[in-house]
Amino acid sequence: MISPPLGVPVSETVIGVRMPELDSFGHVNHAVFLNYLEHARFKALREAGFSWDVLDERQWSIFVVRIEVDYLAEATRGDRLLIRTWADSFRRTSMVLAQEIVRAGDPDTVVARSRVTAVWIGPDRKPMRLPPGLKIGLTRGLPGAESGAGHLEVSGTSPRGEP
Repeated sequence: MISPPLGVPVSETVIGVRMPELDSFGHVNHAVFLNYLEHARFKALREAGFSWDVLDERQWSIFVVRIEVDYLAEATRGDRLLIRTWADSFRRTSMVLAQEIVRAGDPDTVVARSRVTAVWIGPDRKPMRLPPGLKIGLTRGLPGAESGAGHLEVSGTSPRGEP
């Protein structure tokens, strides 16, 4: 797992570590990082045009089917963490989002890295094709994306990100 490639749009979320999130060793419990990562993924989706309201209105769900996390440094009470989220790849019904957690005041210190595979679920509770606009929203619609810059080329898709 690596840092975001240059030119790829990245969503950024800052989270402050709270006392109840610490384990008996005084650092953030490994399971708490999953909540941080989820919060940041849904912020990235909202920025790409897929807010909770949109998901609810269309009766869509997003199911995580795989998550890989590498824990590289501890986070402790009072730390401010910056979570970077970006699109890594797309398939017919699924997407892979990559994420990196760094200290907000020390972005060279990587706390954790993650890759999350998620499947889009339709109103019938079965996997559905990725919704129109998702690929473009995540690869060009995030903050910091310039016109056309950072578009993720995915094998089997057109330059507009469609199958």
